[in-house]
Amino acid sequence: MSSIQVRPATLRDAKGIAEIHVAAWQDAYKGLLPDAALDALSVQKRQAFWREAIDLCEPQVIVAHIDNELMGFVGFDRSRDKGTPSSTGEIWAMYANPIHWDKGVGLALWDAARDGLQEEGCTKVTLWTYLRNERALRFFELAGFKRELGSAKTTEVAGTRLEELRLQRSLV
Repeated sequence: MSSIQVRPATLRDAKGIAEIHVAAWQDAYKGLLPDAALDALSVQKRQAFWREAIDLCEPQVIVAHIDNELMGFVGFDRSRDKGTPSSTGEIWAMYANPIHWDKGVGLALWDAARDGLQEEGCTKVTLWTYLRNERALRFFELAGFKRELGSAKTTEVAGTRLEELRLQRSLV
């Protein structure tokens, strides 16, 4: 059996990344967001976003694959939150294709992002997730992230109000 490999994303990966992004949202956020909003997600729009991100290296994008079949991706860079020091990194997005959940894809992606952030000189990493996204919370808490007290905020996604919170952990 082949093991999961990671590598920097190329422009050729943009469509696969977009397909994973949409599929993961549709599965992970079922019950959190209206079905109509999830059904309306566009691979084409996500593909355009990820092509630009890969082209500009903002965020850095890494894909996980076995025998070149994309299984998931992570986008990471410096924190986008105002007032954070330049030594704070952020996981901007991390998703695995639902058919590959619970197979080690998330761990492979997290390891690669952590290494990349450390190479950039980051000593801390943060991420935002929905409070009701129990799968993500469980994964990141097992990876050593802690909920940041006082970070909760309400955001509107597809006409639905959701609570978001920031998680953080040390990289040293």
